[in-house]
Amino acid sequence: MNLNLTRPICFFDLETTGINVAKDRIVEISVLKVLPNGKEEKHTWLVNPTIPIPPETTAVHGIKDEDVADKPTFKELANEIHNLIKDSDLAGFNSNRFDIPLLAEEMLRAEVDFDMKNRNAIDVQTIFHKMEQRTLSAAYKFYCDQTLEDAHSAEADTIATYEVLKSQLDRYEDLENNMKSLAEFSARKKFADFAGFIAFNKDGEEVFSFGKHKGKKVEDVLENEPGYFGWIQNADFPLYTKKVLTAIKLRKLNTKF
Repeated sequence: MNLNLTRPICFFDLETTGINVAKDRIVEISVLKVLPNGKEEKHTWLVNPTIPIPPETTAVHGIKDEDVADKPTFKELANEIHNLIKDSDLAGFNSNRFDIPLLAEEMLRAEVDFDMKNRNAIDVQTIFHKMEQRTLSAAYKFYCDQTLEDAHSAEADTIATYEVLKSQLDRYEDLENNMKSLAEFSARKKFADFAGFIAFNKDGEEVFSFGKHKGKKVEDVLENEPGYFGWIQNADFPLYTKKVLTAIKLRKLNTKF
């Protein structure tokens, strides 16, 4: 089944130095852009992460320090990648919990203003787990009846994810071929930031989801304990979380005038 698109969608996958969204870096990114007319564009970049790639991570994706030593840094690629994806919804496998948050961190480090406002984020893994509870390789075998060669290479995983989503739409009649609907179905608990430190309560208000202020409205905490904002800004939180917190603070200040 072909995707019912009203705007482009970019399937993407990252290979990284590790799984810490705030600290780790991209070493490979592959993007498959699908246009509403069905045209497809593939782009893959090896990236110099500017930090060492741990041996245990190389054992997963096979990319060594020497493989990326002469490759461009993400900062050098950021504008090119952003221009490719900025008009598109995003989709991936575990992308809502890892790939999109880490991509956002890299973009913000490169001083590119990245956000997901007015865009859908479709996590094929979440759809798969809600339906079948398996891995990407198993999903590819289950839905497409093919063996995933070169698993953990960004390009192979990206293409497989695209093929799995199309097959999911073929298999499940109650899955609507609409990107907004798929984004809502593949969403987990809704958070204001990617990393899950700021959530929404039942009234749609931002609340902290961790620490001593868990469950409290962000606006109230910032007003009653101004130093908490500074603590988060200076601590080891993701850049996107800090960006969201700053926006909430500015919004609150603007409503006073």
